Amino acid sequence: MGRAKPIMIQGTMSNAGKSLLAAGLCRVLSQDGLRVAPFKSQNMALNSGVTADGLEMGRAQIMQAEACGIAPDVRMNPILLKPESDHRSQLIVAGKAQGAFAARDYFARKKALMPQILEAFDSLAEENDVIVIEGAGSPAEINLAENDIVNMGLARAVSSPVLLAGDIDPGGVFAQLYGTVALLAPEHRALLRGLVVNKFRGDVKILRPGLAPLEKMCGVPVVGVVPYLALDLDDEDSLAPRLSAREARGVIDVAVVRLPHLSNFTDFDPLSRVPGVGVRYVSSTTDLGRPDLVVLPGSKSTLDDARWIAASGIGACVRALSGAGTPVLGICGGYQLLGDELSDPHGREGAGTARGLGLIPASTVFKEEKRLAQSELRITGAQGAFSVWNGMTARGYEIHDGETTVSCAHAGTIGGKPEGAACGNVFGTYLHGLFDEPGVALTLARSLARMRGLPEGVVGAAGAASAADHRAREFDRLADAVRGAFDMEYLYRIIEEGV
Repeated sequence: MGRAKPIMIQGTMSNAGKSLLAAGLCRVLSQDGLRVAPFKSQNMALNSGVTADGLEMGRAQIMQAEACGIAPDVRMNPILLKPESDHRSQLIVAGKAQGAFAARDYFARKKALMPQILEAFDSLAEENDVIVIEGAGSPAEINLAENDIVNMGLARAVSSPVLLAGDIDPGGVFAQLYGTVALLAPEHRALLRGLVVNKFRGDVKILRPGLAPLEKMCGVPVVGVVPYLALDLDDEDSLAPRLSAREARGVIDVAVVRLPHLSNFTDFDPLSRVPGVGVRYVSSTTDLGRPDLVVLPGSKSTLDDARWIAASGIGACVRALSGAGTPVLGICGGYQLLGDELSDPHGREGAGTARGLGLIPASTVFKEEKRLAQSELRITGAQGAFSVWNGMTARGYEIHDGETTVSCAHAGTIGGKPEGAACGNVFGTYLHGLFDEPGVALTLARSLARMRGLPEGVVGAAGAASAADHRAREFDRLADAVRGAFDMEYLYRIIEEGV
Protein backbone atom coordinates (compact mmCIF):
# COMPACT_ATOMS: atom_id res chain seq x y z
CA MET A 1 0.00 0.00 0.00
CA GLY A 2 1.46 3.36 -1.03
CA ARG A 3 1.25 6.57 0.92
CA ALA A 4 -1.94 8.57 0.38
CA LYS A 5 -1.90 11.69 -1.77
CA PRO A 6 -3.50 14.80 -0.24
CA ILE A 7 -5.87 17.39 -1.64
CA MET A 8 -6.91 20.38 0.47
CA ILE A 9 -10.03 22.58 0.44
CA GLN A 10 -9.57 26.04 1.90
CA GLY A 11 -12.09 28.88 1.95
CA THR A 12 -12.11 32.63 1.70
CA MET A 13 -13.94 32.78 5.05
CA SER A 14 -15.88 30.72 7.56
CA ASN A 15 -19.09 29.21 6.17
CA ALA A 16 -17.78 29.26 2.60
CA GLY A 17 -18.80 25.61 2.38
CA LYS A 18 -15.47 23.88 3.01
CA SER A 19 -16.94 21.07 5.12
CA LEU A 20 -19.53 20.07 2.54
CA LEU A 21 -17.13 20.41 -0.39
CA ALA A 22 -14.67 18.17 1.42
CA ALA A 23 -17.48 15.69 2.15
CA GLY A 24 -18.47 15.79 -1.51
CA LEU A 25 -14.92 15.04 -2.64
CA CYS A 26 -14.72 12.25 -0.07
CA ARG A 27 -17.88 10.70 -1.50
CA VAL A 28 -16.85 11.08 -5.15
CA LEU A 29 -13.37 9.63 -4.65
CA SER A 30 -14.67 6.73 -2.56
CA GLN A 31 -17.36 6.05 -5.19
CA ASP A 32 -14.50 5.78 -7.67
CA GLY A 33 -13.00 2.94 -5.64
CA LEU A 34 -10.28 4.82 -3.74
CA ARG A 35 -9.56 4.48 -0.04
CA VAL A 36 -10.30 7.97 1.23
CA ALA A 37 -10.16 9.63 4.65
CA PRO A 38 -10.95 13.20 5.75
CA PHE A 39 -8.61 15.33 7.83
CA LYS A 40 -8.81 18.65 9.66
CA SER A 41 -5.86 19.42 11.87
CA GLN A 42 -7.65 21.94 14.09
CA ASN A 43 -11.39 22.32 14.41
CA MET A 44 -13.20 24.92 16.52
CA ALA A 45 -16.76 23.79 17.14
CA LEU A 46 -19.19 22.84 19.87
CA ASN A 47 -20.69 20.05 17.74
CA SER A 48 -18.63 17.00 18.58
CA GLY A 49 -19.09 13.26 18.75
CA VAL A 50 -17.48 10.16 20.21
CA THR A 51 -15.63 7.40 18.39
CA ALA A 52 -16.06 3.70 19.12
CA ASP A 53 -12.94 3.81 21.30
CA GLY A 54 -14.31 6.64 23.45
CA LEU A 55 -12.47 9.63 21.99
CA GLU A 56 -13.93 13.03 21.10
CA MET A 57 -13.73 14.69 17.69
CA GLY A 58 -15.57 17.29 15.61
CA ARG A 59 -18.85 16.28 13.97
CA ALA A 60 -17.76 17.72 10.61
CA GLN A 61 -15.07 15.05 10.30
CA ILE A 62 -17.47 12.38 11.61
CA MET A 63 -19.83 13.41 8.81
CA GLN A 64 -17.01 13.34 6.24
CA ALA A 65 -15.91 9.89 7.40
CA GLU A 66 -19.47 8.69 6.89
CA ALA A 67 -19.34 10.17 3.37
CA CYS A 68 -16.28 7.96 2.78
CA GLY A 69 -18.13 4.93 4.12
CA ILE A 70 -15.68 4.44 7.00
CA ALA A 71 -15.81 4.70 10.78
CA PRO A 72 -14.76 8.03 12.30
CA ASP A 73 -11.25 8.03 13.75
CA VAL A 74 -9.86 10.70 16.06
CA ARG A 75 -6.77 10.92 13.83
CA MET A 76 -9.01 12.72 11.33
CA ASN A 77 -9.32 15.65 13.77
CA PRO A 78 -6.34 15.64 16.14
CA ILE A 79 -7.03 19.11 17.62
CA LEU A 80 -10.51 20.23 18.69
CA LEU A 81 -11.24 23.56 20.37
CA LYS A 82 -14.57 23.90 22.17
CA PRO A 83 -15.26 27.57 23.01
CA GLU A 84 -16.33 28.27 26.58
CA SER A 85 -16.42 32.06 26.16
CA ASP A 86 -15.25 34.70 23.68
CA HIS A 87 -11.70 34.37 24.99
CA ARG A 88 -11.37 30.82 26.31
CA SER A 89 -11.69 27.31 24.86
CA GLN A 90 -11.33 23.76 26.02
CA LEU A 91 -8.44 22.09 24.20
CA ILE A 92 -8.88 18.48 23.11
CA VAL A 93 -5.85 16.70 21.69
CA ALA A 94 -6.13 13.23 20.14
CA GLY A 95 -9.64 12.94 21.55
CA LYS A 96 -8.87 13.82 25.18
CA ALA A 97 -9.42 17.09 27.04
CA GLN A 98 -6.24 18.91 28.06
CA GLY A 99 -7.85 21.75 29.99
CA ALA A 100 -9.16 25.21 29.08
CA PHE A 101 -6.92 27.94 27.70
CA ALA A 102 -7.23 31.63 27.02
CA ALA A 103 -6.86 32.49 23.33
CA ARG A 104 -3.46 34.12 23.91
CA ASP A 105 -2.13 31.07 25.77
CA TYR A 106 -3.30 28.66 23.10
CA PHE A 107 -1.85 30.82 20.34
CA ALA A 108 1.55 30.67 22.09
CA ARG A 109 1.54 26.89 22.30
CA LYS A 110 -0.31 25.75 19.18
CA LYS A 111 2.79 25.36 16.99
CA ALA A 112 4.11 22.83 19.50
CA LEU A 113 1.12 20.65 18.55
CA MET A 114 2.33 20.28 14.96
CA PRO A 115 4.25 17.01 15.62
CA GLN A 116 1.06 15.37 16.92
CA ILE A 117 -0.89 16.68 13.94
CA LEU A 118 1.64 15.27 11.50
CA GLU A 119 1.78 11.96 13.35
CA ALA A 120 -1.98 11.61 12.96
CA PHE A 121 -1.83 12.61 9.29
CA ASP A 122 1.07 10.27 8.49
CA SER A 123 -0.70 7.37 10.18
CA LEU A 124 -3.83 7.94 8.09
CA ALA A 125 -1.74 8.38 4.95
CA GLU A 126 -0.25 4.90 5.38
CA GLU A 127 -3.74 3.37 5.26
CA ASN A 128 -5.41 5.29 2.43
CA ASP A 129 -5.07 6.37 -1.19
CA VAL A 130 -6.25 9.97 -0.77
CA ILE A 131 -6.59 12.32 2.22
CA VAL A 132 -9.13 15.12 1.74
CA ILE A 133 -8.02 17.96 4.01
CA GLU A 134 -10.27 20.76 5.18
CA GLY A 135 -8.83 24.12 6.17
CA ALA A 136 -10.35 26.53 8.70
CA GLY A 137 -11.54 30.10 8.36
CA SER A 138 -9.36 31.82 5.77
CA PRO A 139 -5.68 31.39 4.81
CA ALA A 140 -5.47 35.19 4.37
CA GLU A 141 -5.49 35.93 8.11
CA ILE A 142 -2.04 37.45 7.83
CA ASN A 143 -1.81 38.02 11.59
CA LEU A 144 -1.96 34.23 12.08
CA ALA A 145 0.12 33.06 9.13
CA GLU A 146 3.44 32.65 10.95
CA ASN A 147 2.20 29.94 13.30
CA ASP A 148 -0.48 28.44 11.06
CA ILE A 149 -1.22 24.75 11.58
CA VAL A 150 -4.51 24.39 9.73
CA ASN A 151 -4.33 26.19 6.36
CA MET A 152 -1.21 26.90 4.29
CA GLY A 153 1.11 25.95 7.13
CA LEU A 154 -0.34 22.45 7.08
CA ALA A 155 -0.48 22.33 3.27
CA ARG A 156 3.27 23.06 3.13
CA ALA A 157 4.01 20.49 5.84
CA VAL A 158 2.23 17.66 4.00
CA SER A 159 2.95 18.90 0.43
CA SER A 160 -0.71 19.25 -0.47
CA PRO A 161 -2.16 21.05 -3.49
CA VAL A 162 -4.87 23.52 -2.46
CA LEU A 163 -8.26 24.46 -3.89
CA LEU A 164 -9.68 27.78 -2.68
CA ALA A 165 -13.48 28.08 -2.38
CA GLY A 166 -15.41 31.33 -2.32
CA ASP A 167 -19.05 31.78 -1.31
CA ILE A 168 -21.03 33.60 -4.00
CA ASP A 169 -24.29 33.58 -2.04
CA PRO A 170 -23.71 36.81 -0.04
CA GLY A 171 -22.09 38.50 -3.07
CA GLY A 172 -18.53 39.64 -3.71
CA VAL A 173 -17.08 36.26 -4.66
CA PHE A 174 -14.57 37.73 -7.16
CA ALA A 175 -13.21 40.08 -4.51
CA GLN A 176 -13.15 37.23 -1.98
CA LEU A 177 -11.07 34.99 -4.21
CA TYR A 178 -8.76 37.61 -5.68
CA GLY A 179 -8.22 39.34 -2.32
CA THR A 180 -7.37 36.06 -0.62
CA VAL A 181 -4.88 35.07 -3.32
CA ALA A 182 -3.30 38.54 -3.29
CA LEU A 183 -2.68 38.34 0.46
CA LEU A 184 -0.97 34.94 0.30
CA ALA A 185 2.79 34.79 0.64
CA PRO A 186 4.53 33.65 -2.59
CA GLU A 187 5.43 30.24 -1.13
CA HIS A 188 1.79 29.70 -0.21
CA ARG A 189 0.46 30.95 -3.53
CA ALA A 190 2.63 28.29 -5.16
CA LEU A 191 0.50 25.58 -3.49
CA LEU A 192 -2.73 26.89 -5.00
CA ARG A 193 -4.02 24.77 -7.89
CA GLY A 194 -7.56 25.99 -8.43
CA LEU A 195 -10.47 28.22 -7.47
CA VAL A 196 -14.01 27.09 -6.69
CA VAL A 197 -17.14 29.24 -6.81
CA ASN A 198 -19.53 27.72 -4.29
CA LYS A 199 -23.30 28.09 -3.67
CA PHE A 200 -24.10 29.45 -7.14
CA ARG A 201 -27.75 30.08 -8.04
CA GLY A 202 -28.98 30.79 -11.54
CA ASP A 203 -27.52 30.53 -15.03
CA VAL A 204 -23.77 29.82 -15.03
CA LYS A 205 -23.49 31.48 -18.46
CA ILE A 206 -23.99 34.84 -16.75
CA LEU A 207 -21.05 34.10 -14.44
CA ARG A 208 -18.61 32.89 -17.08
CA PRO A 209 -17.52 36.32 -18.45
CA GLY A 210 -15.99 37.04 -15.04
CA LEU A 211 -14.14 33.75 -14.68
CA ALA A 212 -11.47 34.28 -17.33
CA PRO A 213 -10.29 37.65 -15.89
CA LEU A 214 -10.34 36.12 -12.41
CA GLU A 215 -8.16 33.23 -13.58
CA LYS A 216 -5.73 35.67 -15.18
CA MET A 217 -5.48 37.85 -12.07
CA CYS A 218 -5.06 34.88 -9.70
CA GLY A 219 -2.87 32.76 -11.96
CA VAL A 220 -4.87 29.56 -11.43
CA PRO A 221 -7.96 28.12 -13.12
CA VAL A 222 -11.51 28.01 -11.82
CA VAL A 223 -11.98 24.26 -11.45
CA GLY A 224 -15.62 24.22 -10.40
CA VAL A 225 -18.81 26.23 -10.06
CA VAL A 226 -20.85 24.34 -7.48
CA PRO A 227 -24.60 24.99 -7.33
CA TYR A 228 -26.38 26.06 -4.16
CA LEU A 229 -27.63 22.88 -2.50
CA ALA A 230 -30.29 22.66 0.18
CA LEU A 231 -28.70 19.69 1.93
CA ASP A 232 -29.75 18.29 5.28
CA LEU A 233 -26.39 17.29 6.72
CA ASP A 234 -24.70 18.15 10.01
CA ASP A 235 -23.85 21.81 10.44
CA GLU A 236 -20.53 22.53 12.06
CA ASP A 237 -21.02 25.62 14.15
CA SER A 238 -23.07 28.60 15.23
CA LEU A 239 -23.22 30.00 11.68
CA ALA A 240 -25.69 27.26 10.75
CA PRO A 241 -28.73 28.82 9.02
CA ARG A 242 -31.15 26.53 10.89
CA LEU A 243 -30.28 28.32 14.15
CA SER A 244 -31.84 31.50 12.76
CA ALA A 245 -35.15 29.81 11.92
CA ARG A 246 -37.74 31.33 14.25
CA GLU A 247 -40.98 30.19 12.62
CA ALA A 248 -42.04 26.57 12.93
CA ARG A 249 -43.02 25.24 9.52
CA GLY A 250 -45.08 22.30 10.76
CA VAL A 251 -48.31 21.40 12.47
CA ILE A 252 -46.29 20.44 15.56
CA ASP A 253 -44.23 23.31 16.94
CA VAL A 254 -40.96 22.38 18.67
CA ALA A 255 -39.02 25.20 20.37
CA VAL A 256 -35.35 24.54 21.15
CA VAL A 257 -33.90 27.06 23.59
CA ARG A 258 -30.85 28.60 21.93
CA LEU A 259 -28.53 28.68 24.91
CA PRO A 260 -25.56 31.07 24.72
CA HIS A 261 -23.22 28.05 24.87
CA LEU A 262 -25.40 25.75 22.75
CA SER A 263 -23.68 22.53 21.69
CA ASN A 264 -24.59 19.48 19.63
CA PHE A 265 -27.69 21.05 18.12
CA THR A 266 -27.46 18.39 15.39
CA ASP A 267 -29.33 16.17 17.89
CA PHE A 268 -32.60 17.64 16.62
CA ASP A 269 -32.09 17.38 12.88
CA PRO A 270 -33.92 14.01 12.62
CA LEU A 271 -36.90 15.44 14.52
CA SER A 272 -37.11 18.34 12.08
CA ARG A 273 -37.35 15.86 9.19
CA VAL A 274 -40.57 14.26 10.45
CA PRO A 275 -43.34 15.50 8.13
CA GLY A 276 -45.55 17.96 9.98
CA VAL A 277 -42.94 18.90 12.62
CA GLY A 278 -41.30 22.32 12.71
CA VAL A 279 -38.19 22.90 14.83
CA ARG A 280 -37.15 26.45 15.66
CA TYR A 281 -34.49 27.95 17.94
CA VAL A 282 -35.51 30.63 20.43
CA SER A 283 -33.53 32.98 22.66
CA SER A 284 -36.21 35.24 24.14
CA THR A 285 -39.52 34.90 25.95
CA THR A 286 -41.24 36.59 23.02
CA ASP A 287 -39.95 34.00 20.57
CA LEU A 288 -40.81 31.08 22.85
CA GLY A 289 -44.58 31.43 22.58
CA ARG A 290 -46.68 28.31 23.30
CA PRO A 291 -44.98 25.40 21.53
CA ASP A 292 -46.04 21.77 21.63
CA LEU A 293 -42.63 20.74 22.94
CA VAL A 294 -39.83 22.69 24.66
CA VAL A 295 -36.30 21.33 24.29
CA LEU A 296 -33.27 22.25 26.38
CA PRO A 297 -30.22 21.20 24.33
CA GLY A 298 -26.60 20.53 25.20
CA SER A 299 -24.37 23.25 26.62
CA LYS A 300 -20.61 23.72 26.87
CA SER A 301 -20.97 26.02 29.92
CA THR A 302 -24.04 24.78 31.74
CA LEU A 303 -23.65 26.91 34.88
CA ASP A 304 -23.44 30.11 32.83
CA ASP A 305 -26.43 29.01 30.77
CA ALA A 306 -28.41 28.25 33.94
CA ARG A 307 -27.83 31.84 35.06
CA TRP A 308 -28.77 33.14 31.60
CA ILE A 309 -32.03 31.17 31.59
CA ALA A 310 -32.96 32.72 34.92
CA ALA A 311 -31.97 36.27 33.95
CA SER A 312 -33.62 36.15 30.51
CA GLY A 313 -36.97 35.07 31.91
CA ILE A 314 -37.03 31.99 29.69
CA GLY A 315 -36.71 29.75 32.73
CA ALA A 316 -39.88 31.15 34.29
CA CYS A 317 -41.73 30.73 30.98
CA VAL A 318 -40.58 27.11 30.59
CA ARG A 319 -41.73 26.35 34.14
CA ALA A 320 -45.11 27.92 33.41
CA LEU A 321 -45.48 25.96 30.18
CA SER A 322 -44.52 22.75 31.94
CA GLY A 323 -46.99 23.45 34.72
CA ALA A 324 -49.71 23.83 32.08
CA GLY A 325 -48.87 20.43 30.60
CA THR A 326 -46.40 21.26 27.82
CA PRO A 327 -43.80 18.46 27.50
CA VAL A 328 -40.19 19.46 28.20
CA LEU A 329 -37.16 17.49 27.01
CA GLY A 330 -33.57 18.01 28.17
CA ILE A 331 -30.49 16.42 26.62
CA CYS A 332 -27.07 16.42 28.33
CA GLY A 333 -26.57 20.00 29.58
CA GLY A 334 -30.28 20.54 29.04
CA TYR A 335 -30.98 17.53 31.27
CA GLN A 336 -28.80 19.09 33.98
CA LEU A 337 -30.73 22.37 33.65
CA LEU A 338 -34.02 20.56 34.38
CA GLY A 339 -32.91 19.79 37.94
CA ASP A 340 -32.75 21.80 41.16
CA GLU A 341 -29.06 22.65 41.46
CA LEU A 342 -25.77 22.45 39.58
CA SER A 343 -22.46 22.44 41.47
CA ASP A 344 -18.90 22.70 40.16
CA PRO A 345 -16.49 22.05 43.07
CA HIS A 346 -13.51 21.34 40.79
CA GLY A 347 -13.88 24.39 38.55
CA ARG A 348 -14.63 22.40 35.39
CA GLU A 349 -16.92 25.18 34.17
CA GLY A 350 -15.98 27.86 36.66
CA ALA A 351 -16.34 27.06 40.35
CA GLY A 352 -19.66 27.77 42.00
CA THR A 353 -23.27 26.72 41.95
CA ALA A 354 -26.38 27.64 39.98
CA ARG A 355 -30.07 26.94 40.28
CA GLY A 356 -31.79 24.80 37.68
CA LEU A 357 -35.41 24.94 36.57
CA GLY A 358 -36.62 22.59 39.30
CA LEU A 359 -38.72 20.52 36.88
CA ILE A 360 -37.24 17.27 38.15
CA PRO A 361 -35.95 16.47 41.66
CA ALA A 362 -32.27 16.22 40.75
CA SER A 363 -28.85 17.74 41.38
CA THR A 364 -25.73 17.71 39.23
CA VAL A 365 -22.11 17.78 40.37
CA PHE A 366 -19.36 18.34 37.83
CA LYS A 367 -16.52 15.82 38.08
CA GLU A 368 -12.87 16.08 37.07
CA GLU A 369 -13.18 13.35 34.43
CA LYS A 370 -15.32 13.71 31.31
CA ARG A 371 -17.46 10.75 30.28
CA LEU A 372 -17.04 9.84 26.61
CA ALA A 373 -18.84 6.79 25.26
CA GLN A 374 -21.03 5.46 22.51
CA SER A 375 -24.11 4.25 24.35
CA GLU A 376 -27.52 2.62 24.02
CA LEU A 377 -30.41 3.90 26.09
CA ARG A 378 -33.15 1.35 26.77
CA ILE A 379 -36.17 3.49 27.63
CA THR A 380 -38.38 2.03 30.36
CA GLY A 381 -39.58 4.82 32.64
CA ALA A 382 -40.92 7.52 30.29
CA GLN A 383 -44.18 9.18 31.31
CA GLY A 384 -46.77 11.50 29.80
CA ALA A 385 -46.18 12.40 26.16
CA PHE A 386 -42.89 10.48 26.25
CA SER A 387 -44.42 7.19 27.43
CA VAL A 388 -44.64 6.06 23.78
CA TRP A 389 -40.87 5.53 23.99
CA ASN A 390 -41.06 2.78 26.61
CA GLY A 391 -39.57 -0.43 25.26
CA MET A 392 -37.54 1.40 22.60
CA THR A 393 -33.75 1.58 22.37
CA ALA A 394 -31.97 4.75 21.28
CA ARG A 395 -28.34 4.64 20.16
CA GLY A 396 -26.01 7.60 20.45
CA TYR A 397 -23.15 8.92 22.54
CA GLU A 398 -22.35 10.66 25.82
CA ILE A 399 -20.09 13.69 26.35
CA HIS A 400 -20.42 15.19 29.81
CA ASP A 401 -18.53 16.21 32.95
CA GLY A 402 -21.54 16.19 35.25
CA GLU A 403 -23.03 13.38 37.31
CA THR A 404 -26.74 13.78 38.03
CA THR A 405 -28.53 12.27 41.01
CA VAL A 406 -32.31 12.01 40.73
CA SER A 407 -35.07 11.11 43.19
CA CYS A 408 -37.78 10.31 40.66
CA ALA A 409 -38.22 7.62 38.01
CA HIS A 410 -35.27 7.04 35.70
CA ALA A 411 -35.76 7.39 31.96
CA GLY A 412 -34.23 3.97 31.39
CA THR A 413 -30.90 2.20 31.50
CA ILE A 414 -27.53 2.41 29.76
CA GLY A 415 -25.45 -0.72 30.13
CA GLY A 416 -27.87 -1.97 32.77
CA LYS A 417 -27.38 1.14 34.96
CA PRO A 418 -30.12 3.70 35.64
CA GLU A 419 -29.99 6.69 33.31
CA GLY A 420 -31.85 9.96 32.97
CA ALA A 421 -35.04 11.12 34.61
CA ALA A 422 -38.76 10.96 33.87
CA CYS A 423 -41.27 13.02 35.80
CA GLY A 424 -44.68 13.47 34.20
CA ASN A 425 -44.27 15.42 30.96
CA VAL A 426 -40.56 16.06 31.65
CA PHE A 427 -37.85 13.77 30.26
CA GLY A 428 -34.08 14.14 30.64
CA THR A 429 -31.16 12.09 29.36
CA TYR A 430 -27.43 12.35 28.75
CA LEU A 431 -27.76 10.57 25.39
CA HIS A 432 -26.89 12.65 22.33
CA GLY A 433 -28.32 11.24 19.10
CA LEU A 434 -31.58 10.33 20.83
CA PHE A 435 -33.60 10.90 17.64
CA ASP A 436 -31.30 9.10 15.20
CA GLU A 437 -33.44 5.96 15.37
CA PRO A 438 -36.44 6.79 13.14
CA GLY A 439 -39.05 5.43 15.52
CA VAL A 440 -38.02 7.73 18.37
CA ALA A 441 -38.77 10.96 16.50
CA LEU A 442 -41.85 9.61 14.75
CA THR A 443 -43.59 8.21 17.82
CA LEU A 444 -43.02 11.41 19.80
CA ALA A 445 -44.40 13.54 16.97
CA ARG A 446 -47.53 11.41 16.85
CA SER A 447 -47.87 11.55 20.63
CA LEU A 448 -47.70 15.36 20.55
CA ALA A 449 -50.33 15.40 17.80
CA ARG A 450 -52.67 13.25 19.92
CA MET A 451 -52.20 15.65 22.83
CA ARG A 452 -53.43 18.41 20.54
CA GLY A 453 -56.42 16.33 19.46
CA LEU A 454 -55.21 16.28 15.86
CA PRO A 455 -56.42 13.53 13.50
CA GLU A 456 -54.32 10.40 13.06
CA GLY A 457 -51.79 10.72 10.25
CA VAL A 458 -51.45 14.50 10.36
CA VAL A 459 -47.76 14.13 11.19
CA GLY A 460 -45.15 11.53 10.37
CA ALA A 461 -44.87 8.91 7.68
CA ALA A 462 -44.69 5.16 7.90
CA GLY A 463 -41.34 3.66 7.09
CA ALA A 464 -39.36 6.80 7.90
CA ALA A 465 -35.69 6.47 7.02
CA SER A 466 -33.02 6.14 9.67
CA ALA A 467 -30.65 9.06 10.12
CA ALA A 468 -27.87 7.02 8.47
CA ASP A 469 -30.00 6.22 5.41
CA HIS A 470 -31.07 9.84 5.12
CA ARG A 471 -27.46 11.05 5.24
CA ALA A 472 -26.43 8.45 2.65
CA ARG A 473 -28.96 9.89 0.19
CA GLU A 474 -27.77 13.42 0.94
CA PHE A 475 -24.14 12.40 0.39
CA ASP A 476 -25.06 10.96 -3.00
CA ARG A 477 -26.85 14.20 -3.96
CA LEU A 478 -23.77 16.15 -2.90
CA ALA A 479 -21.46 13.84 -4.83
CA ASP A 480 -23.54 14.21 -7.99
CA ALA A 481 -23.34 18.00 -7.71
CA VAL A 482 -19.59 17.99 -7.09
CA ARG A 483 -18.91 15.54 -9.89
CA GLY A 484 -21.00 17.62 -12.27
CA ALA A 485 -19.40 20.92 -11.24
CA PHE A 486 -15.71 20.01 -11.00
CA ASP A 487 -13.24 19.40 -13.78
CA MET A 488 -12.65 15.85 -12.56
CA GLU A 489 -9.82 15.14 -15.01
CA TYR A 490 -7.94 18.16 -13.72
CA LEU A 491 -8.72 17.26 -10.12
CA TYR A 492 -7.29 13.77 -10.47
CA ARG A 493 -4.23 15.19 -12.20
CA ILE A 494 -3.37 17.63 -9.43
CA ILE A 495 -3.93 14.95 -6.80
CA GLU A 496 -1.54 12.63 -8.66
CA GLU A 497 1.08 15.32 -9.34
CA GLY A 498 0.97 16.88 -5.88
CA VAL A 499 3.25 19.85 -5.30
